[in-house]
Amino acid sequence: MTFATERAALIAVDLMPRIVEQDLGPHRGADVVARTVRLADAFRRAGGTVVLVRVERPNVTEQPPGSGFVPELEPRNGDVVVVKRTIGAFYGTDLAAELRRRGIDTVVMTGIATTMGVESTARAAADHGFEVLFAADAMSGMTAAEHEHALSVTLPRFGDVLGTEQVLALVASA
Repeated sequence: MTFATERAALIAVDLMPRIVEQDLGPHRGADVVARTVRLADAFRRAGGTVVLVRVERPNVTEQPPGSGFVPELEPRNGDVVVVKRTIGAFYGTDLAAELRRRGIDTVVMTGIATTMGVESTARAAADHGFEVLFAADAMSGMTAAEHEHALSVTLPRFGDVLGTEQVLALVASA
């Protein structure tokens, strides 16, 4: 795979206060946010696309407190914002069309939870023909065991599992 930042999108899944503040493993929500912010800043500087995804509960009049983006990841001009009502970010949204419109062929996944929103979005991305990379330490599961299982067994079937520093190096060298 040839990585070109201008044809890549960072997809940050469900980094919302009510999710980030949960008891997670192996990485604390604040650490996932900090690593994702570093990646988002690098993508923006290099001309890549940043996609911020949050979930809303369907069929309710008011979303629970903490349903917006964490302050560190408030959308900036040029970012793509996706509001999903399912586990993954593709179903019922225009995410695939928006990525294609921008010429994206590769997505880099971050967020919470590894085995829920991140994995569901990554599976759909692969189904849509996008190359998928995972920033393993910029994601976390509800438990360390489920996160580690996903990284070692499931996610490698859909793409490459890298660390934040490795992804930053790709962005810098592209």
